[in-house]
Amino acid sequence: MSGELRYGVIGTGMMGVEHVHNLCALPGARVAALADPHPASLAAGLAAAGDHAPVAHAAVADLLARADELDALVVATPNHTHADVLAAVLDTGLPVLVEKPLCTTVAACRAVIDHAWRTQSLVQVGLEYRWMAPVARLVDEVRAGTVGTVRMVAIREHRFPFLPKVGDWNRFAANTGGTLVEKCCHFFDLMRLIVGEDPVRVYASGGQDVNHLDERYGGRTPDIADNAFVIVDFEGGARAALDLCMFAEATHDQEELSVVGERGKVEARIPSDVVRIGRRGEHRIGAVETHNVRDERVAYAGLHHGASYVEHLHFQRVVLGEAAVPVTLDDGLWSVAMGVAAQRSMAEGRPVTLDEVLAG
Repeated sequence: MSGELRYGVIGTGMMGVEHVHNLCALPGARVAALADPHPASLAAGLAAAGDHAPVAHAAVADLLARADELDALVVATPNHTHADVLAAVLDTGLPVLVEKPLCTTVAACRAVIDHAWRTQSLVQVGLEYRWMAPVARLVDEVRAGTVGTVRMVAIREHRFPFLPKVGDWNRFAANTGGTLVEKCCHFFDLMRLIVGEDPVRVYASGGQDVNHLDERYGGRTPDIADNAFVIVDFEGGARAALDLCMFAEATHDQEELSVVGERGKVEARIPSDVVRIGRRGEHRIGAVETHNVRDERVAYAGLHHGASYVEHLHFQRVVLGEAAVPVTLDDGLWSVAMGVAAQRSMAEGRPVTLDEVLAG
């Protein structure tokens, strides 16, 4: 390994470029190679890399042929390509950061996990919402026992519609896994992280009511949900709820999280970057602790309020052999499985167990 870590970034669309920007801001990192078959995306990646002047490849295979010149890989290709790209990437033996969702199906996630086990590969899944400063503080408070035993978790994301992507791949559930996999794997991961247990049952109600209805691609209308309510039951009795609306950009905070137990409540709001802590018997409605929270390590805020930068700080330690993978393939599998269960529940109008989904 050289004095600076040499990264190859596979996929230089919006998220790939985001990773390039973060790596350029990360001390000890160099963007050494890029791969993307789409000329405009590859050009965007090169522009973002600037003085790093990476070698650009139109084919992933060409970048992987020079894997001995790299120390780590970042995979940020469209969701439905992750399984095939990872099948080639894992054979290099390099540490990998793969964007969420890990794959679009449980079966594909399991195949990746099996492959990584055979090759003894280090793979970190890009569920970077964990690293948003208010979320990280909320998790720390829960771990410290501030709320006592977690009984209720509520997560709200009210945001803008899906952005345009190359080839309009994100307009169809066959490519994304569906909105409750594509977007909400972040929130299902947070639920499981906060509760500290695995889920057993998912109930979902939602649909496509506003966005993309007047769009046509190859004669097809997009089929991605734009709003949903989801309830998740955990094995120890805790419950979590998700409120997603993707035509609610006229809002103050895009994300709101709350965790309640017998001792009190902790809530986080983004992008206000506020954490509120209420202790039963000490505080009352309208009079709780309020903290403005930020992560002083962040050198590049980017699209996720610095979370991707902190993600790369963690991944850098993995590459250097200084830390275990913080967001594992198992975490990636569970976040997808919960999304698949929610998609199925929404489509079929019934509760869906995780045993059913994980069985195949």
